[in-house]
Amino acid sequence: MVSYFSKGKSDNKPGFKATYWNHPNFEGDPIVTQQMVNPIRKTAAGQHEFAPGVKLEDFSAVYETEFIPAVSEEIVFKGGAAGFFEVIVNSDTLISYTNWRTIPARFPITVEAGKTYNIKIRYAQRENWEANIELDFGREENVDYTDMLKKLEGIETVVFAGGLSGSLEGEEMPVSYPGFKGGDRTNIELPSVQRDALKALKKAGKTVIFVNCSGSAIALEPETESCDAILQAWYAGESGGQAIADVLFGDYNPSGKLPLTFYRNSDNLGDFEDYSMEGRTYRYTTDHLFPFGFGLSYTSFEIGKAKLSKTTINKDETISINIPVKNVGKHDGTEIVQVYVRKVNDIDGPLKTLKGFERVEVPAGKTRKANISLPPSSFEFYDWNQRKMAVTPGKYEVFYGNSSDAKDLKSEMIIIE
Repeated sequence: MVSYFSKGKSDNKPGFKATYWNHPNFEGDPIVTQQMVNPIRKTAAGQHEFAPGVKLEDFSAVYETEFIPAVSEEIVFKGGAAGFFEVIVNSDTLISYTNWRTIPARFPITVEAGKTYNIKIRYAQRENWEANIELDFGREENVDYTDMLKKLEGIETVVFAGGLSGSLEGEEMPVSYPGFKGGDRTNIELPSVQRDALKALKKAGKTVIFVNCSGSAIALEPETESCDAILQAWYAGESGGQAIADVLFGDYNPSGKLPLTFYRNSDNLGDFEDYSMEGRTYRYTTDHLFPFGFGLSYTSFEIGKAKLSKTTINKDETISINIPVKNVGKHDGTEIVQVYVRKVNDIDGPLKTLKGFERVEVPAGKTRKANISLPPSSFEFYDWNQRKMAVTPGKYEVFYGNSSDAKDLKSEMIIIE
């Protein structure tokens, strides 16, 4: 974004006039005023005052200027705050909320050349929340990846860390960015600026490793073409960088499995205001990009034929399933064997439901066995006659493998008398 922050004028001075009070009500004589020519970046973290003499708590501030655009265009305000936050342009409130943490938001307006726009930002510290505010405005421009590629001349392999910020994903959040609405996601695609960057890197002949940081599933179908490898890192935490490096450089052989389904695109997922589960999750769809339970390793495993302790049981019995796992690769590794159950002829029921799993460490070239118990509750499904979850007589298909995808599963039949 090309910042216009310093192009505003207040008292014939460039930038914004900042006014502070040592109470949260914007009233009376201010404690101090300042002129600001740089975008607002203020925090009380580390006992930092917003301005000399301003308290760390129970204070308020107003930032105001007049902006006269040279051309008619769309400009965008970007920012957020922890506390009370309000942006007003010519008496129109663009955004107003009170929140315990800073949530970046984007709110565009169209301006006319030569017209005066009075911009006012009101902020007040609230509760015991740590005071914080950030704001800038200006013109958004399409990203040109020429400079990025120039800096990477002579570099063969690129590790691209991207995804979604944790400050965008959440519940009841005052977020207004493409793909987001109030903390909810309106699409599940990767932000276009990242998607296009990955395509540009691939087009330039780079080997691209994409580290995706997100708290939810991303539709990564285009990235399977533009990237040579994808590592789903979630929000990795304090030691996340070390953990990711260990995986990327082969110091650790990954064994993680997806705890949710990754869909091909937003249309594949459907409108989430429709509460039907049809076509959603591994339990009700087979159309996915990466299935629930999927995850690769630096070695390969073969799942052998399972042996069940019994194939005909009563509804109160527990059975065990013994599953051989062979490491057919060159590296020691860990496989997570998964067991799913489906009630045969259950028209309204799920395609399969995870009922057990076990981590099995297998040296290269060796075979180890997973032993998974299936108690009576493993065969409990909704019974319309009783109007409740119950174990009922009939046939049940037991699937076992290393993901929920049909091609990764084998099956055995159980009869409950």
